[in-house]
Amino acid sequence: MLYPVYVHMGDSEHAHGVTFPDFAGCFAAADAWADLPAAIQEAVQAHFYGEPEAVPSPTALDVLAADPQYVGGVWLLAEVDLARIDTKPVRLNVSLPSNLVQQIDTWASAHHMTRSGFLAKAAQEAMRSA
Repeated sequence: MLYPVYVHMGDSEHAHGVTFPDFAGCFAAADAWADLPAAIQEAVQAHFYGEPEAVPSPTALDVLAADPQYVGGVWLLAEVDLARIDTKPVRLNVSLPSNLVQQIDTWASAHHMTRSGFLAKAAQEAMRSA
C-alpha cells in the first residue's frame, strides 16, 4: 500500500530523514535515496512489531501537503508491504525436548520475555544471519 512520507533532505554529512504522518513516532533515515524504500519498510515493521492495533489507512497526500508543518522537504509515496507487518499472533504446535523447553523458559524469564517472544526473536535473528 502506498503511504505518503515526508523526506527531510540530507547532505554529504547528514542522512535523509523520513517522517510518517500516518504513524506517529515512526521515523526512518538513509544516506542514499536508493536506500529509502528499505529503511521505510524496516521502520514501519519495527514501529508495529508486537502491537495488536490495526495499521491506519493512508491520509490523502493533498490533505498532508496543505499542512504548514511540512516545509523544506519533499513528499514521497512509499510502498509499504503490509503483509510483512501483520503482528496478529498465530498459534502453532511444535515439539521440543523437555530440557530445551526448560532452558528456554529459564532464559526468557530472566530476560522478562515469554517463551513465544523468545522463540520469535530467535527465529528472526537466525533468518537475519543466514
